[in-house]
Amino acid sequence: MASGVPADAGASVRVTGWPPRGPSGISRLVSSAVHSFVRPLVARATPARVVPDRLPLADPTTLPVRDPRRAAWPGREVTSGGVTLHVRETPGPDEVEAVYVHGLSGSATNWTDLAGLLGTRAAGVAIDLPGFGLSRPLGSRDYSPSGHADALLCFLAGRGRPVHLLGNSFGGAVAIAVAARRPELVRTLTLVSPAMPDRRPDPRRVTDLRLLLAMLPGLGRRARAELAAQSPRARAEQTVRLCFGDPSIATEHRLAEAAAEFEARARLEWAREAVERTGKAMVASWLRGESLWSTAARVQAPTLVVWGDRDRLVAPRLAQRTVAAVPGSRLLMLPGIGHVAQIEAPDAVAPAVAGMWDAVAAGHWQG
Repeated sequence: MASGVPADAGASVRVTGWPPRGPSGISRLVSSAVHSFVRPLVARATPARVVPDRLPLADPTTLPVRDPRRAAWPGREVTSGGVTLHVRETPGPDEVEAVYVHGLSGSATNWTDLAGLLGTRAAGVAIDLPGFGLSRPLGSRDYSPSGHADALLCFLAGRGRPVHLLGNSFGGAVAIAVAARRPELVRTLTLVSPAMPDRRPDPRRVTDLRLLLAMLPGLGRRARAELAAQSPRARAEQTVRLCFGDPSIATEHRLAEAAAEFEARARLEWAREAVERTGKAMVASWLRGESLWSTAARVQAPTLVVWGDRDRLVAPRLAQRTVAAVPGSRLLMLPGIGHVAQIEAPDAVAPAVAGMWDAVAAGHWQG
């Protein structure tokens, strides 16, 4: 998601079902194309199960009160481990650091509210992946999942200490790769609707089929051109419809911020290249059979998996499988929430993340 558009209310921690949508008249040709080329992207939702009393939650009174009109945290370029990234930094205790990684088409602003809520426990560094947000692309122009993971791994290694690592969507997939490859760099791992491969798609769940077609080689050229021609405001509203469980709760000032970020990104010569090539490389890795599931099994860090049961991009039914794949992990399932729980429901996510950090520090975390 290109900019944070949070609601003013959170979500309760409980489990509920969400019935899949009915048919929407998508043609056989389009469905076949999407199934052939983009099968891992979306799937029909079925409720995941979780035992809430096993999940330690921090006392909300130990967290700051969220300012719903909080502007994006200050940003600057930082070079670490030979990699230069634009980051937005949240003040916090010097001895503990949290690093936040956005999803495809997202940026560091996706973490404005959650990083603020967790600032009493950890200083925050929300990164813009290479070519995203305000980060310049790498000289190699390697936009593959492994290329992004290499960049983040080098950046973290240069920091010289383990961090709490949080990733959403594609950023979750990148975070899994880093945690599996360099476990000494990661204190804990939080995955918010990570982009796990899936072979049971349901394109009817996507609000605009062009978003899927844009990922296809050749066939997606027209869809990409049409999406690029949208006004910044239209793109912001479309993103909210796709990523929120309840788009109506997005606030006007956050929509305006998102539109302004889309407009600024459009002026960067590498912006469109980064999104398109990253998306294509991600899908290509799935179709080649490069398994993020086997990578997840090598994660050693204590892990919290967060999912919204109205996620239209990564099927909620994958939540339980993800928890089963990642050793030492637990699940927070949020009813009525979509693909970006850290934006839509930061007040529900923060106590769970802080609770994990506290439990790990006390030696009480058991996955």
